[in-house]
Amino acid sequence: MILIKPITSADIAAFKAVRLRALQESPGAFGATYANESQFTDEDWEKRTERWSGGRGVGFLAWDHAGEEVTACGIAGTFLDERDPAHATLISMWTAPTHRRLGVGSLLVDAVIDWARQRGVGTLLLMVTSNNQAAIPFYERLGFARTGRTEPYPNDPNVIEYEMSMEIARRPVSS
Repeated sequence: MILIKPITSADIAAFKAVRLRALQESPGAFGATYANESQFTDEDWEKRTERWSGGRGVGFLAWDHAGEEVTACGIAGTFLDERDPAHATLISMWTAPTHRRLGVGSLLVDAVIDWARQRGVGTLLLMVTSNNQAAIPFYERLGFARTGRTEPYPNDPNVIEYEMSMEIARRPVSS
């Protein structure tokens, strides 16, 4: 059974392990690099965890509760746009190869959408590299569409990033 949970201070080791595994396994999918993030100190990971569990952003881990062993098998995060809180950006989306095409990615995106809706977000944005042939149709199946905006991928000038967006139904924040 897969459970999606927000990243907390109790999850720092799992967060670090999944993030570094994602950067190694899919280096072309992220603006960050394994070489850089593997040098982060424990304090850096604590600060990142705090940032990913604050009021303006959140990170989620997918946990596989198969049998007696529980393993983190995916990650996604989102942050509210600093200039326009009606927009949020999906970041750091990754699912372990062993868990792809099993619905884990959709569960992670659903968690991001739920979080964003609770904050009155109307548009969820993301950037995806032009050479990520698995991710583009995945996002399209979920309802994302290219906006027409592109930018060079910071780690390889021969690759471009496409911006994609999805309008999400607004739901009032419960008091």
